[in-house]
Amino acid sequence: MGDDHGRFDERPAHPARVDVFLLGRYPVTNSEYAEYLTANHAEEPRFWLDGRFNASHQPVVGVSWFEAEAYCVWLSELTGTRHRLPTEAEREWAARGGLEGARYPWGDEEPALVGPWAPGAAGQDRPVLVSNAAPNGFGLCHMADNVHEWCSDWWDPSYYAVAPSDNPAGPLTGWRRASRGGAWRHHLKFSRCSARSSLAPRFRYNDYGFRVAMDC
Repeated sequence: MGDDHGRFDERPAHPARVDVFLLGRYPVTNSEYAEYLTANHAEEPRFWLDGRFNASHQPVVGVSWFEAEAYCVWLSELTGTRHRLPTEAEREWAARGGLEGARYPWGDEEPALVGPWAPGAAGQDRPVLVSNAAPNGFGLCHMADNVHEWCSDWWDPSYYAVAPSDNPAGPLTGWRRASRGGAWRHHLKFSRCSARSSLAPRFRYNDYGFRVAMDC
């Protein structure tokens, strides 16, 4: 986990082990989130009525960390199985798709900027539909692009120096929540598997969504 050649908060690279878990193939979509809104009479996401962000098969955006957590609680109650946000360690492991140490979900090669990701291409003012990506080795899509995805951990730039090797879950407190993955709004559309990002948990940005994990 991590990268000694990466940003300051990716160091030091260190071994980490996570228990078996399941992770959504895609980030949660608007159509899936709509079921939650209807069932709970919950507040709509910040950009719910904006035509750039409300297509059924786009990832839901404009949700805070607290709203992503509430969705997981609702889904757990609905299914009888615990659903939750992934930890950073789980998200990094899943992003590599079984390619140990790979920089990106497909390997070490720099991303090919084609189609909706090409410079100046149409669609750069919004996330693409969740199906517009090739899966990695674990069958997961958009693990390095499209929207940042909330993780369960608090973010701390120095956490890796003291993190336990088994199921690291982040520090006990903080003021920003960790997130992973690249975003449509950035100049660099794809992030490396070890790249970290973070945001205050109450914020609702149009390049932030989430993906659901499940205990086995």
